Amino acid sequence: MGEFSHEDAGQMNFYLNYITDNEMQKGDNPPIGIILCTYKNEAVVKYATGGLDNQLFVSQYMLQLPKEEELRKLILKEKDELKD
Repeated sequence: MGEFSHEDAGQMNFYLNYITDNEMQKGDNPPIGIILCTYKNEAVVKYATGGLDNQLFVSQYMLQLPKEEELRKLILKEKDELKD
């Protein structure tokens, strides 16, 4: 629980490489990593995960649901960002 850091990406990449080399069986799909955090700085995510061969995703979550108006603003912001 907390803010995303470059250490999180490195650790996840380590685990994904380990799984690929030691645990996968013939026919398995490549593993993916999902890092959930309470805050993510887009620039930190971009530079910490850029160039990694593994599929690694960083997503933000909330400990409590926001008030209705805050939720509406968040949804509209995400919608606008998807258009770009």
